[in-house]
Amino acid sequence: MRPLVSVIIPTYNRVKFLEEALNSVFAQDYSLLEVIVVDDGSSDETPQIITRYPVKYLKGPRRGVATARNRGILASQGELIAFLDSDDLWKPQKIRRQVEFFEHNPRAVAVQTEEIWIRKGKRVNPRRKHQKPSGFFFDRALKLCLISPSAVMLRRKVFQEIGLFNEKFPVCEDYELWLRLAARYPVYLIEEPLVVKRGGHEDQLSRTPGLDWFRLKAIYKIYHEPVLSISMRLLALKEAIFKGNIYQQGAFKRGKLWEIWEIRKMLKNIFSSPGLPPYPALKN
Repeated sequence: MRPLVSVIIPTYNRVKFLEEALNSVFAQDYSLLEVIVVDDGSSDETPQIITRYPVKYLKGPRRGVATARNRGILASQGELIAFLDSDDLWKPQKIRRQVEFFEHNPRAVAVQTEEIWIRKGKRVNPRRKHQKPSGFFFDRALKLCLISPSAVMLRRKVFQEIGLFNEKFPVCEDYELWLRLAARYPVYLIEEPLVVKRGGHEDQLSRTPGLDWFRLKAIYKIYHEPVLSISMRLLALKEAIFKGNIYQQGAFKRGKLWEIWEIRKMLKNIFSSPGLPPYPALKN
């Protein structure tokens, strides 16, 4: 029988977490699913661990998490797509609750669940700005990433409209994709903490320096999409100026003059759009 849900797990040298993540998938109280593990060039014991599980295993050279997730999507068969980062865990009801949501909301294309945050083995409470909204929230999506890959489930058809993860983004690839999603569709929330999000380890991409550089590039990219309304475009412009000013100050202190030039070039291009005032100089 063709699976309804495809679970895609990208991984890279995380054998100590991967086994626990897989156990949480196979402990789901919903069984009509396929599991695809995309190994992004691991050099640890990942291939040996994988043999213990009934999964589709794809291994290739290291190309980043965006490429890994895309490989999983293209190899999948399910009408619904769920991602699980290999250091996170699911509660047993996670998949079933999201499938039930889609059954009751046939026009919805994306739904995520609440999460439990663990940092270095201790539970922490997310700050107010990290609280997940439900519905249309393009304005808040511009400010920071409010959709968690491990918590969201999407209809396959949405990728045909908005495209896959941008493989030119080594980090913030999810932020860039979620901007494209939030610009077109509501993203709903199941207010149950059905994901355990584990952080604080050294190899997390969220610890990579210069994340705002790629967030700026994502805003610049979404700004030029014709789907945006005038108000959405102005929101993107406002956030680009805000992030650009902050990043430019940091780049100036680090002596990264070429980054300052790139930021100003991006903003000048935005301000060249019809109906906008002349480009103002960024603050030094």
